[in-house]
Amino acid sequence: MRKDLPVPGDETPRGGAAWPPRHPLTASGHPYGKDTAGPDVAAEVRQGAVVLLAVAVSGVLLGLLWLWLAPRIPLVSDGTSVLLKDSESEGAIGADGVFVLLALAFGAVSAAAVFLFRRQGGVAVVLGLALGGLLGAVIGWGTGTLLGPTHDVVAHAKAVGEGVTFDAPLELHAYGALLAWPVAAMVVHLALTALLTVRDPDPDPEPWGPQV
Repeated sequence: MRKDLPVPGDETPRGGAAWPPRHPLTASGHPYGKDTAGPDVAAEVRQGAVVLLAVAVSGVLLGLLWLWLAPRIPLVSDGTSVLLKDSESEGAIGADGVFVLLALAFGAVSAAAVFLFRRQGGVAVVLGLALGGLLGAVIGWGTGTLLGPTHDVVAHAKAVGEGVTFDAPLELHAYGALLAWPVAAMVVHLALTALLTVRDPDPDPEPWGPQV
């Protein structure tokens, strides 16, 4: 008995269904949606840059608050040298502690704002948040020290005179405090993403095989 051979180019054998089967959810018939457009990388990079810039600029506010809230270290001149007025002063440690607390708060607030701005997240946005937090901490440190008491202690002592109390420069002794902002931002953003992001359940898989 002679069997009819399929005509070249004809994907539908006689008496059977088309092969490979076309997936009903994609135009190309690929089960994984190969024809679906990918993410807009350029737009994501732009959003990451906006996040980095906005977070970094807010470091100026961190510096102003640090300058306002940090404890002062009183100094006094005896005419020949500059001395601590209170030898048991813990102002230097207090200044570092205030900076760390403010940086942690700024990290939490910036992470919450970025999460509300873009719930989908994305590598560029998260990277912008981390780098912006680090840059914001550096800007806050610079703002506080620049606008605080002068670092030329000798000239300041001569200007105010002998026996007159004046404030020591505002300094950050523990440079690891600069990491408080980006670390807090990453932890809070990760927690918000894990707790509040609603993910749609996977749809039921389409049956494979010939379509009847």
